[in-house]
Amino acid sequence: MRDLADWRFAPGGLLGSSANPSFALSPSAELLSDGSRVDDRQTGEVSSFDDDRGLGTITGADGTEITFHCTAIADGTRTIQVGSAVSYLTRPRHLGRWEAADLRPA
Repeated sequence: MRDLADWRFAPGGLLGSSANPSFALSPSAELLSDGSRVDDRQTGEVSSFDDDRGLGTITGADGTEITFHCTAIADGTRTIQVGSAVSYLTRPRHLGRWEAADLRPA
């Protein structure tokens, strides 16, 4: 999972550090309305989801796990099936942790 210490903040957004160049952002990538870039999207599968709490985890294509809240589901629904293939963005949360955002069917 990404560590907040591996990133630098810049006026244009997050820039990948030289310590982890695989997460560097392409300057020519298309920008979305929220300021994220199209090439920031990752894919994975919903590995767990608790309907009562609205919390779930995604196992990424690279095997890493990342949490999400039901409000991150892009179509406005507040539930998702375990095993669903999704694409998502990652965003820093409080305390330097990362979470999935803008979950969409892959």
